[in-house]
Amino acid sequence: MPLGSLRPSPLVEQATEHLREQITQGEWPVGTRLPGETTLARTLGVGRSTVREALRALAGAGLVQARQGAGVFVIATEPAEDWPARLRRAAITDVYEVRVIVETQAARLAAGRRTEEDVAALEAALAGRERAAAGDDAAFVDADIALHAAVVAAARNPVLSDLFAEFAPALRERLIDLVQLLELRRHDPNTGHETHAGLVAAIRRGDGDAAEGILRAELEQTLALLHRRHP
Repeated sequence: MPLGSLRPSPLVEQATEHLREQITQGEWPVGTRLPGETTLARTLGVGRSTVREALRALAGAGLVQARQGAGVFVIATEPAEDWPARLRRAAITDVYEVRVIVETQAARLAAGRRTEEDVAALEAALAGRERAAAGDDAAFVDADIALHAAVVAAARNPVLSDLFAEFAPALRERLIDLVQLLELRRHDPNTGHETHAGLVAAIRRGDGDAAEGILRAELEQTLALLHRRHP
């Protein structure tokens, strides 16, 4: 496939797409050194700065790698899958195992670091979960995740909060399916209230052992259900 000249706008996006096609279609196999910036710029009909930005985008996608003094080399013919996409196709049991690890430690940290504002946010989220019991499964799951997010936020670790925020959307979809499939709210629309109230109370009084233990028991019970549904 010949490269050909590009239309004037948007140049970086067009340059990136043309180069990506060359790589994904096998024109430049893995290990191939790409032509220099000057050559690429002349072939594509753009400036070197545009080529440089396009190569940076391809590097971010995991397709090429710059080696100092040697040039830019193809290292893959398929773009690296981004984290949200990987989470969406991951097995729910795998996602939930990570959740157990992250949230139980977050609960312990929260017990030692919570502020008055954090406690107020936790109590508000607990009340919100209780109110959501009158709604449908999606609303209840949203309120449940909001409470767990408040626990993570009380740990006062932005990396933990970002990590939870990344897998919460994938978690939400699977939890709604699980609640509906197993009819977990059929006999108790506010299922798990006592456990969550105990978790909030443990964090409020600064008991890290209790907070971690309560949350671990609750999450591992759900994980066991998931393993039975997805052996």
